[in-house]
Amino acid sequence: MNDSESTTEREAHDRGRPATDGGARPRVAVVACGGTIASEPDDGGAAPAKTGDDLVRAVPGVEEHATVTAREVCGQPGFDVRWRDVLETATAAREAVADGADGVVVTHGTDTLADTAFALDLLTDLDAPVVVTGAQRRLDEASSDAPANLTLAVRAAADDRFAPGVHVAFDDELHAARDAVKGHSNALSTMTSPGTGPVATFTRAGSRLVREPRRGVDVAPLADSIGDADAVPEVPVIHSGTGVGAGAVERAVDAGVGGLVIEGTGLGNATAAIGDAVAEVAPETPVVVAGRPPAGPTEPVYGTPGGAVTLAEHGVTFAGALPAPKARIALALGLAAGLDDGDDPAEGDALGGLFEAPGSV
Repeated sequence: MNDSESTTEREAHDRGRPATDGGARPRVAVVACGGTIASEPDDGGAAPAKTGDDLVRAVPGVEEHATVTAREVCGQPGFDVRWRDVLETATAAREAVADGADGVVVTHGTDTLADTAFALDLLTDLDAPVVVTGAQRRLDEASSDAPANLTLAVRAAADDRFAPGVHVAFDDELHAARDAVKGHSNALSTMTSPGTGPVATFTRAGSRLVREPRRGVDVAPLADSIGDADAVPEVPVIHSGTGVGAGAVERAVDAGVGGLVIEGTGLGNATAAIGDAVAEVAPETPVVVAGRPPAGPTEPVYGTPGGAVTLAEHGVTFAGALPAPKARIALALGLAAGLDDGDDPAEGDALGGLFEAPGSV
């Protein structure tokens, strides 16, 4: 490699890179949250049944990389994770690090794994790696990806290069929580980062940093500002598209939601009907506009009643490159943390800062 290549490109292999000094193995805490990785078959359909200890015992190879302990937060399928589960997972990660863990692995269902990973990035800012993983196939299924993904997550959590921010470990790749999405319903390589790619790739022998690990937001962690799950408001996602009217916006506001996320088309545009409805509600209800494409930012370019230029004039916040599901996570947690309280312009900037990628201008 030549001198023009970055340090992260040249840093091709880990050689243990433990999160501790000396000869002691790193200590990694597994926080179990259910999902396919913990599921067992049943006549009524597969459901989470295995504990964190069960998972660690089923994959003894993880002990080659760290001393591993486990605890349970919940046993939910990925499609039914609740706000209280997310907040308790953040608490468990913080407690594990406070108790001496050098890294944390969260096992989770893949349907909302990317949501929870980004929520943990918003809620925490720990001096230890936090890595979220799961599986597409149960441990009892042929060619299960659970052992490889859990081992990968423990390896990453034991490596202090990944201490900034939260990451997703899947199929020999490590993705930033801000960027990771579930890209396929059942493929083993389901976790991808559209527009950015992984932070690191792994082989049996080592790992390669592709880009610098970092936390996905430049705001103070939100966990201490949120009392409990009851403080998290309802924030629906409203999709714009051919022929979409104002009804969904009007019904949501009438129901007393805390805020709205509009999944616009292209650069963050919406139908004229949605644009007119946003003009009516935006002064009182926080509105965030995300884009439908899987990659690329929102950007005010077009006029007309639903164009992003007009939406900006109505006072919406643009989600940048965050997809609508993650914009919803950020808005809901930001509102729960009180980032929109008061008339101080700095507070508004704080809420908007949840959607800005670090280093963006």
